[in-house]
Amino acid sequence: MLLTLHLLHGVATATFLLPRLTPEQRERRIQQWCRRILVILNIRVATSGHLPDAQTVRTLFVSNHISWIDIWALKQLHPMRFVAKSEIRGWPIIGWLAEKSGTLFIARHKRHEVGRTMNSVEQALSQDDCLCFFPEGTTTDGTELKPFKSSLFQAAINANALIWPLAIHYPGASGGTNTEVAYCGDITMQQSLWAVLRQKEIVVELRFAAPLPAAGQERRNLSHHARQAIASRLPLARHTAPETSAGLPDAQR
Repeated sequence: MLLTLHLLHGVATATFLLPRLTPEQRERRIQQWCRRILVILNIRVATSGHLPDAQTVRTLFVSNHISWIDIWALKQLHPMRFVAKSEIRGWPIIGWLAEKSGTLFIARHKRHEVGRTMNSVEQALSQDDCLCFFPEGTTTDGTELKPFKSSLFQAAINANALIWPLAIHYPGASGGTNTEVAYCGDITMQQSLWAVLRQKEIVVELRFAAPLPAAGQERRNLSHHARQAIASRLPLARHTAPETSAGLPDAQR
């Protein structure tokens, strides 16, 4: 019941309040909403490493991707927009909220979208925005790291931005990986939500590496270093080769 009410509160806020606020006030409201929903779901966020602060701007955060929880955990920590597949726009309530919070959507099966999305990301970074994308192009259960798709790294290079790698990890009760939170494979959103609600407490660890200046770098080399930084901070059971491909990421599953 609390979850439903909070989602409806988000819809009302996005409809009537956010358009009347300054960008700074809007971000604070969104962050407060994200923190509250994590509390409702009994999810605790732990951070470590080189954390962003209030002066962090013009940054492309790059991360592995496990669950829809990732988005709220990152958003409540630092103002950022996400790059996501266009299908998410059609999700009930959540997709609409994602659009209202400034998410950039990708039509992943249309090759001509690559240039348009890169231009949008470059423009946002040039205006000192912070964005986040998941270059694996899909979610995993947290025990592997797939090859990275490197296209959007070029936008950060063009905008003289920072690439800030971070690893997302859900520790299990026995010290391993909590794979029950993963939204991957054939699991539905409803099944994923119930898997989360069944757990007494969920911990999500955000492990930040040092930021990498993108200016003057080659995108595949930059992608490789970002991937290595993330891999070194994860307890991976299956560590796939770090080759990159040029396609755009699916972003959220």
